[in-house]
Amino acid sequence: MQLISVKIIAPHDTNLILGQTHFIKSAEDLYEALISSAPGIKFGLAFSEASGKCLVRTEGNDDELIKAAQENAFEIGCGHSFIVFMRNGYPINVLNAIKNVQEVCNIFCASANSVEVIIAQTEQGRGILGVIDGESPKGVESAKDKEERRSFLRTIGYKR
Repeated sequence: MQLISVKIIAPHDTNLILGQTHFIKSAEDLYEALISSAPGIKFGLAFSEASGKCLVRTEGNDDELIKAAQENAFEIGCGHSFIVFMRNGYPINVLNAIKNVQEVCNIFCASANSVEVIIAQTEQGRGILGVIDGESPKGVESAKDKEERRSFLRTIGYKR
């Protein structure tokens, strides 16, 4: 077995969701979950088949994001994985809908940070072991940091 790290190359100003699903209809079902969860969302998604033709299947409503999802899915190269890039929406707006897609097995991350995917490769193929999402902690939140966090959440409308 070989361990590989693949850095996701995300388009500017996007969020991503990386997960695992198990059936060819996932591409269309994920499309429906995304488009119906956040009005005005722009996205591209790619799903990697694990049998048959083993193609990277794509859907979306933004050509740049579809292309980015396709390229990243192919580079990750793990069957039954999917990746979504989005603008005009955030993971918090769509994540529950994605989790409720019957075929979705696992979500590895939902992030706007830089992400590296840790992959195991064997003779059979590749599988995602986990992700590195952003950077390591640099300290512990102070009282001032806590107040800034709470204020920020209220400013953007996620808390009252």
